[in-house]
Amino acid sequence: MTHAGRIAVVTGAGRGIGAQIAIELARRGATVVCADLQMPAATLLAIGSGAVGVAADVSEPAGWKTIATAAPGTVDIVVNNAAYYPNAPIDTLDFDTWRRTMAVNMDAHFLSAKQFLPGMRQQKWGRFVGISSNSVGLAIPGMSHYIASKMGIIGFMRGLANDVAADGITCNAVLPGLTDTPATAAMDDAQRRATWQGQAIQRFADPADVVGPVLFLTSDDAAFMTGQALVVDGGQYRVG
Repeated sequence: MTHAGRIAVVTGAGRGIGAQIAIELARRGATVVCADLQMPAATLLAIGSGAVGVAADVSEPAGWKTIATAAPGTVDIVVNNAAYYPNAPIDTLDFDTWRRTMAVNMDAHFLSAKQFLPGMRQQKWGRFVGISSNSVGLAIPGMSHYIASKMGIIGFMRGLANDVAADGITCNAVLPGLTDTPATAAMDDAQRRATWQGQAIQRFADPADVVGPVLFLTSDDAAFMTGQALVVDGGQYRVG
């Protein structure tokens, strides 16, 4: 029960990695506000009484006000997992797609900090985790906008960490690789094998593989870890 008594917000909680994070935070004792564009009914059903559901657009200030209103107290933990990731080579990438990508993938982190930092500062404890991507270190065509936004998450977590450390608040990024979620369900066996071949661990990631690092970063065990980018991709993205 490492998260007993904590109130956590998880965005993109309707499926995939976000749903698994919400479920496991609740299993560890947290009350979880599960946010998505549509009410995340399946996640709420899986958790039961330890969850509150909310339909909200995290790219807008009004969405975060809705999330804050739904929270049954001061929010201790924010896991920004919601993402927008259309494939668009630079020749066809339009400004609306660029802006929507930045709004969902980057603006949401800023808005969540503005919404919940005052309460965290009052209680001298808080955790922000931004779900970035190992794509920031890989050669993937047609994703310049997405990679830019995911790199921005790392930068924002590092910068925010400097502003809030004195208040007992930590800010970190988690960088998953391609994961077995509804978003990757259309990949065929050959594409999946190509992913495995670039990894040290020869299998496709499961959402549960990302949960452990998030649980660690949102617990008291990670009190001295902030401004970091933790890569969770089976050894695909290697510094060399």
